[in-house]
Amino acid sequence: MTKRLIDLVLGSLLLVAILPLCLLIALLVRLETPGPALFRQRRIGYDGRPFQILKFRTMHVLEDGPDVIQACRRDPRVTRIGGVLRKTGLDELPQLINVLAGDMSLVGPRPHAAVHDDYYGKHIPNYAYRRRVRPGITGWAQIHGARGATPNLLDMQARVDLDAWYVDHGSVALDLLILARTPVEILRDGRG
Repeated sequence: MTKRLIDLVLGSLLLVAILPLCLLIALLVRLETPGPALFRQRRIGYDGRPFQILKFRTMHVLEDGPDVIQACRRDPRVTRIGGVLRKTGLDELPQLINVLAGDMSLVGPRPHAAVHDDYYGKHIPNYAYRRRVRPGITGWAQIHGARGATPNLLDMQARVDLDAWYVDHGSVALDLLILARTPVEILRDGRG
């Protein structure tokens, strides 16, 4: 209950504070390429419940369904503004709406495209364990360098192991630590 209260209060404050930035980003996305400023994709959340995640559109394509190709470094589908948004994590800002709606938390395991959940769920035995908590905008795995593409099963297994550790050890204090370390990790890593 305390975690949800923090999500609501901090999420609301952050959303109000960044609203001008979000409007500017939406304008830049629309000016660079035709199409919507926001990208929606089906993800699987807490206890296996599906939801539509919101992100600023960073690619020329809007993939959702049975064929979703993970983005990788120097991906030709990524727009110029999209590259900047992905490197800085600004593409994730609309997920504050997902937090306020209760689909996500500020901190928790990052949700993946539903088709990737199906694939990894078949190949990684503890993959579904991550769904015992709400997915997050950031998480324990992200501050330990496990963000971005997972080109092989070992990369995803490492991320899942970090997520499982968070599920077992999550607390308000740990969430605050993760929130504080996330911007530092994004600046240090700069992965897109």
